[in-house]
Amino acid sequence: MSTRREFIMLIGGSAAWPLAARAQQRGWVRRVGVLTNLAADDPEGQVRFTAFAQALAQLGWIVGQNLRIEHRWAAADAERIRRYAAELVALAPDVMLATGAAGVAPLLQATRTVPVVFVLVPDPVGAGFVDSLARPGGNATGFVQFDYGISGKWLELLKEIAPGVTRVAVLRDPATTAGQGQIGAIQAMAPSFGVEVTPVNVRDGGEIEHAIAAFVRTPRDGLIVTGSALTVFHRDLIVALAAQYKLPTVYFQRILVASGGLISYGADVVDQYRRAAGYVDRILKGEKPADLPVQAPVKYELAINLKAAKALGIEVPATLLARADEVIE
Repeated sequence: MSTRREFIMLIGGSAAWPLAARAQQRGWVRRVGVLTNLAADDPEGQVRFTAFAQALAQLGWIVGQNLRIEHRWAAADAERIRRYAAELVALAPDVMLATGAAGVAPLLQATRTVPVVFVLVPDPVGAGFVDSLARPGGNATGFVQFDYGISGKWLELLKEIAPGVTRVAVLRDPATTAGQGQIGAIQAMAPSFGVEVTPVNVRDGGEIEHAIAAFVRTPRDGLIVTGSALTVFHRDLIVALAAQYKLPTVYFQRILVASGGLISYGADVVDQYRRAAGYVDRILKGEKPADLPVQAPVKYELAINLKAAKALGIEVPATLLARADEVIE
């Protein structure tokens, strides 16, 4: 509720901003399209969007004065994402914000002229969104979610918090191009940890439930959940299944630990939305995406849920707790 109140205050409280900021682009309302993979009623989606809108307001772009935001919430539905991408492009916004590879791909299929700023994309070069990180070259630029090396870190953390694990399922969405790279990095590290890795492709909640149930065989089983809109959207289901089957699980994002998961390591997602507002501001002022380098995360978060650890019978090592950015009691 506090997030929603903050957003309402953000929209209605423009009088508090300096006159210079409010005068920016006076009489000329700019339009920003936003394509989000989460559902409109997802609290995490609201937190991210509020951070983006607040950062824009600090740069002088006030919703209802000199800025209009067209938002589409796709709820991890591929067909809906494609339809909403076409809708947003048809509105001819000045710039668009897209979340994840699943959101960027249909936008770039629909337009190569409208600027696109992306967040949470693991491999924009490999996906063909940009020519290079330093020189994007087209109409898209933004912020990388992580490099593939972090995937090996997930396996390392799993063995640190649950040393007895010898079989690991790696949950991935096959529609996400970066998924194979994430699995490759985990498989490369597996021999050094004495772990057998099993990639598991899932496309919806039903497949997630079936796949995890089919994988579990021994008390030495574990799970790694890789990055995708699908896994964020179905986070409550995945966390519940991990608890049901007593699976020590490492997640790619802290929101899954806040939802009851055991441990996560990944980029600060909200920070990416704030930084994306800076790129949107620069584009609205005339800069081109081709000239704005794709940026790597500047903040990573290690989160641990002690309640989940206790339910699994895990005593978290003190050395791991000391490194944590967030410990949920």
